[in-house]
Amino acid sequence: MTEKNDLMEKIVSLCKRRGFVFQSSEIYGGTGSVYDFGPLGVEMKNAIKRAWWIRFVTTRSEIVGLDTAIIQHPKTWEASGHLKSFTDPLVECKKCHNRYRQDHLMEGKYVGTLKAKEPNQCPFCGAKDFSGAKDFNLMFKTFIGPTEDTASVAYFRPETAQGIFLNFKSVLESSRVKIPFGIAQIGKAFRNEITPGNFIFRTREFEQMEIEFFVKNSREESQKWYEYWVGETEKFYTDLGIKKENLSVRQHDEDELSHYSIGTSDIEYKFPFGTSELGGIAQRTDFDLKQHEQFSGRDLKYFDEVSGERYLPYVIEPSLGTDRAMLAFLVDGYKESDGTDGRESGEVVLALHPSIAPVQIAVFPLVKKDKLPEIAKRISNELVSYHVRAFYDESGSIGRRYRRQDEIGTPWCVTVDFESVEKGTVTIRDRDTLKQERVKIDEVKGYIFEKLRS
Repeated sequence: MTEKNDLMEKIVSLCKRRGFVFQSSEIYGGTGSVYDFGPLGVEMKNAIKRAWWIRFVTTRSEIVGLDTAIIQHPKTWEASGHLKSFTDPLVECKKCHNRYRQDHLMEGKYVGTLKAKEPNQCPFCGAKDFSGAKDFNLMFKTFIGPTEDTASVAYFRPETAQGIFLNFKSVLESSRVKIPFGIAQIGKAFRNEITPGNFIFRTREFEQMEIEFFVKNSREESQKWYEYWVGETEKFYTDLGIKKENLSVRQHDEDELSHYSIGTSDIEYKFPFGTSELGGIAQRTDFDLKQHEQFSGRDLKYFDEVSGERYLPYVIEPSLGTDRAMLAFLVDGYKESDGTDGRESGEVVLALHPSIAPVQIAVFPLVKKDKLPEIAKRISNELVSYHVRAFYDESGSIGRRYRRQDEIGTPWCVTVDFESVEKGTVTIRDRDTLKQERVKIDEVKGYIFEKLRS
């Protein structure tokens, strides 16, 4: 357990030191379980979202995109069931007055942290005397307009899905999509978690990459597409470098299904703090559209021109957490050299897939003279103009510059040396193999593009 905790501490430290993730409002003591993404973090997070969008939207004719508002009509959450059922059981320690989720206490999730030695023990003070459980709604409440009264109450969305359902009819009429089809969205969601934690795994403000995939209204069709999306979701992670042995698919038992689901599977990852959910695939049936049809009084049925039927389609929902995906990629790629791979013992390498690495190629002049910086800057600028995430660095020894790039996951480094002036070639170093190839300057772009495609 200590070794695993050490790994998380190292990753948290790396994220702060190199500019991946910062504690939000740190100069004021921080905001609990809210994080800001630094220069490298925002590049990596955007690259993950871009990879997801290209894979599931840009390259598919049957899936269209959407970007809906964070604050939606309050009736939305009444219809969806969130006002009634989006709650956690909250208990308070009678000695120190800290509050916890009752189910987490019973399951022993706090054991080994601070003073909790066994289940049902307060992790802060060690007492075992708690108040009775009360339902705690996880939605953040706000107000629309100048007055703060019940008529102006609104909520920050706790999930991105409902905005898609609200726009279902508008998308149908404007895009002329046909069943089966999907609507995809990447966006922020907010949950007032009682016990968030584990760095960016469970936070109060987070981002989701989500598809609502609409199919014919039958359990057979729903099950077929459900199985398809379980496979596609798992493949998204493995194709971007997650080791297959660290992933698992867990199907929910009947007693843990959400109120809208007839079948849900979680894609889980072996984090240092335990195996936990990366994303979920749910069979939502026609629950959401039926509820919104009832509460709004609007006809939301799909008309099948071939069969002449009018019906509310069933929905399969693959939903992935962007922040959790980023954490999994960081954990999976983190390694320290044992000194046998050509590096010094203890050197950190972040083996990120080139598609999601915050820097894809670093360009160095060997020295800051003899026209080497000019050549290096020209190469870097050309790569940037083709939307390659390139970084120019002339500071420090070449070995130190290599180590800095290894630590942030840069797959390739280009070094401009004296042969670059004499023969028009540069060396390209591979992060994982440490092999160096001599490449002509005017072939660098093609070389990198070929690597990115493979």
